[in-house]
Amino acid sequence: MKFSFHPEAVAEFYSAIDYYESCELGLGYDFSLEVYDGIQSILRAPTVWPIMVGDVRRRLVNRFPYGILYAVENDDVFVLAIMHLRRDPDFWKDRRD
Repeated sequence: MKFSFHPEAVAEFYSAIDYYESCELGLGYDFSLEVYDGIQSILRAPTVWPIMVGDVRRRLVNRFPYGILYAVENDDVFVLAIMHLRRDPDFWKDRRD
């Protein structure tokens, strides 16, 4: 199983890395490792994580207030958003079109 990112999810991911790195040297790197670990656990068991809407699921990121929103499409994982948990929960919904 492979994974890919929606272009806006990539931008969110890099923005969060930059933010955490500006807070403390190495924290952005730690964040990226936690997201990567989350994606690896999704790839191992994609249907374990709770459904948010329709076929979109959310896996929470350890240590950071973020969730990985994703859908399984043709046996691949498509990451729709790297979402801060205090952000508008519906901001990503137009990415399914």
